[in-house]
Amino acid sequence: MRIAVVFPGQGSQTPGMGTDVAATYPAAAALYDSAKAVLGYDLLALCAEGDEDKLRETRYSQPAIFVTNLALAATVGDVLTPVVSAAHSFAEYCSLTLAGALSFEAALALVNQRGLAMHRAARISRGAMAAVLGLDDGLLRKAVAVAIERGAGRVQLANFNQPGQVVISGDEGAVRVAGELALEAGAKRVIPLNVSGAWHSELMEPAQAEFAKHIADAPLRMPRFTIISNVDAKPYTSIEQIKANLIRSVTDEVRWHDAAVAMIAAGIDLIVEFGASPVLAPMMKRVEGAPKAIHVGDVAGVEKLRAQLAPAGISK
Repeated sequence: MRIAVVFPGQGSQTPGMGTDVAATYPAAAALYDSAKAVLGYDLLALCAEGDEDKLRETRYSQPAIFVTNLALAATVGDVLTPVVSAAHSFAEYCSLTLAGALSFEAALALVNQRGLAMHRAARISRGAMAAVLGLDDGLLRKAVAVAIERGAGRVQLANFNQPGQVVISGDEGAVRVAGELALEAGAKRVIPLNVSGAWHSELMEPAQAEFAKHIADAPLRMPRFTIISNVDAKPYTSIEQIKANLIRSVTDEVRWHDAAVAMIAAGIDLIVEFGASPVLAPMMKRVEGAPKAIHVGDVAGVEKLRAQLAPAGISK
């Protein structure tokens, strides 16, 4: 059996996430303990407090999601032997860590700096994001262009999650106007997202410039198995490519659907999503040719997956 692992990004956070696996599995608890030294605060306590507004702030949500995603994966143990991985947005650091391209501590330090840089950029320019459902990409691009022409502000396509589900990002007013124009063009729904900034847009250019300095010195190695980039939907072939795409990902579009298609082309039998909320596994069900996709987000999910993998003798 060939396994693909996927990790969700911002928006997947939930109050209390990770607390049950940390209380049950030493491997998960160890990651939260290690995170204290890197972050300078108790991340597990922050998750346990259940402060939804605080967890929504990117400076906290990115480290919290990163550690929780990997804590869930760590609980499965050596029976988890993926051949390929892809992730949504910054969660690509989870894929790179799982594949040994970065140590947990080095990856978390980068995620923390990324979140802080984006938090500062979001305070400079107030932004928003919205999911547009049921509209052709070309028509949505036209709606965005018209909003800009009308002087609504900066707005662009940000996340290509699946055909008919694209996220737009930019100035709060511009996102609202572009959404209204999208509805006029035939979109079924426009859903504002629960985020604290305009991620994957030009509003994050100050964060990109700041974060690039940290990526330059990152102790990267080539991953042990295939990682599909969410920037260009291609497998990584060099450390230089990894660094360039990690910098680009702060402002560039997330090509999740294309990455998912590329991952499936690697020939896989099972997709496992590790994250507090089921985000990517439900999307995979709508990708042509996709195998079974399951979500693991708590102790019950971990035990079910371990039981499924242990007898199978899965290998790379």
